[in-house]
Amino acid sequence: MDLIQSYDGEAVSSPESSPPRMLKAKSSAPEVDDTALALTVSNANQSKSNPINPTQHVVAFNPTYEQLWAPISGPAHPYAKDGIAQGMRNHKLGFVEDASIGSFVFDEQYSTFQKYGYAADPSGMSYVGDAEALKQNDGVSVYNIKQSDQKRRKVEENKGEEKREELEAEAENPATEAWLLKNRKSPWSRKKEVVQGELTEEQKKYAEDHAKKKEEKSQQGEAKGEPYTDKSTFHGKEDKDYQGRSWIEAPKDAKANNDHCYIPKRLVHTWSGHTKGVSAIRFFPKHGHLLLSAGMDCKVKIWDVYNSGKCMRTYMGHGKAVRDICFSNDGTKFLTAGYDKNIKYWDTETGQVISTFSTGKIPYVVKLNPDDDKQNILLAGMSDKKIVQWDINSGEITQEYDQHLGAVNTITFVDNNRRFVTSSDDKSLRVWEFGIPVVIKYISEPHMHSMPAISVHPNGKWLAAQSLDNQILIYGTRERFQLNKKKRFAGHIVAGYACQVNFSPDGRFVMSGDGEGKCWFWDWKSCRVFKTLKCHNGVCIGAEWHPLEQSKVATCGWDGLIKYWD
Repeated sequence: MDLIQSYDGEAVSSPESSPPRMLKAKSSAPEVDDTALALTVSNANQSKSNPINPTQHVVAFNPTYEQLWAPISGPAHPYAKDGIAQGMRNHKLGFVEDASIGSFVFDEQYSTFQKYGYAADPSGMSYVGDAEALKQNDGVSVYNIKQSDQKRRKVEENKGEEKREELEAEAENPATEAWLLKNRKSPWSRKKEVVQGELTEEQKKYAEDHAKKKEEKSQQGEAKGEPYTDKSTFHGKEDKDYQGRSWIEAPKDAKANNDHCYIPKRLVHTWSGHTKGVSAIRFFPKHGHLLLSAGMDCKVKIWDVYNSGKCMRTYMGHGKAVRDICFSNDGTKFLTAGYDKNIKYWDTETGQVISTFSTGKIPYVVKLNPDDDKQNILLAGMSDKKIVQWDINSGEITQEYDQHLGAVNTITFVDNNRRFVTSSDDKSLRVWEFGIPVVIKYISEPHMHSMPAISVHPNGKWLAAQSLDNQILIYGTRERFQLNKKKRFAGHIVAGYACQVNFSPDGRFVMSGDGEGKCWFWDWKSCRVFKTLKCHNGVCIGAEWHPLEQSKVATCGWDGLIKYWD
């Protein structure tokens, strides 16, 4: 205790001890800025007098009745930040309330101001505008007519009524002009008779020329094919050989060795003379030493097959693409059908056009009657659903077969050429007796598609039809023309293309081009795919088996090439 006291006494009495310090008092409450509070109080007092802003979503005070129902102030500037909300606008400058003035009253006052220079104030208490004009017109508007004007109008109306009564009385009489005017649309209204004076020399000459032209038109027919100058170019060395034989004559040593045919394996030759796609090819009848081709470049060319393999002659006689070609039985003449609506009959050797036929419609297929005694009869399937028959010698139409409901695509002779089968875009087959324009057999089923290519089996008992549902159908050529349901050739894709279907000379193989440039070969008995050859870039539209060779096939495509396979 004494020690403590002594220690305490020392501490107090120690001169070296520090002077006493006073600590600053601290408060745990947060500091508050009084200026913001003062502003909110002043804003609250101010908001009680201001109307409510329609753009704000929260009201931080209890507004009075006057504030809630106060009108929206406006119009405000459209680009001002504190303007009226976009939803409340009905004018580009803000919100405009409807005035008490009606639309009719406004139009009346507006028109009055435009005409007279004054108008009534919307309050109805005074007028604005020209005071002198107001006095002169007694303050009338455009819709209030003066008494003088009313009298004048009544007089005019009375006169108009009298005239109308007179015209109505005249209109009852057919001999008057008023009756003609009233009944000018009537089929019985007669034209006013005009006394014809004498024609001048110039008028007489014009009338004669016009009559001549009309006669020429009626003789030629109104709608004929497009005119085109016929040309032909020979590309061979000589027209005739050292023995005087023509270049189209078949070689003497060519003999048939196609009793047993084989599928071709390799490309032998390519002909590339056409500048556009080739639409059809035909071998020279019976011998096949020449190949005729129809091109979309408006040209028809004939090629040598056995010797040089070159183009022998070019026939230029069509203004548009050539659609179909057909040789006569002896090959000395052939037919061409073009999209220029012309059918031309050519001399193969000289390249001259013997005759031209046209109905004014596009011919899709041309055929000569295969009988030797009827080689002067031409059949053509037209775009106007008709099959037209001409006599080549006279140039006259001898028959029209008009039963199809669509453009005619094929004509195929059957039954010793006594009948022919036609196919059309109407998805039907029709069988006709030659020379009689009555259908003897009509084949149309709901499942059938259009058949743009048909060919006959070498034994003459069957027809192979290229159906656009990617299959080849077989029909019998006997009396009933029934579909052979056991034979169906498929696998290729021809939808949309008129790819030619054909047979080997011995009848063992069926072949067809397709839309992908392939040539397909099927076995006739088993209907199985035997082989496919990739022939063309694009569509392989035509395929023909050589009439004498056992394994040689020619194909043509839209790539402008003709290929020869062995």
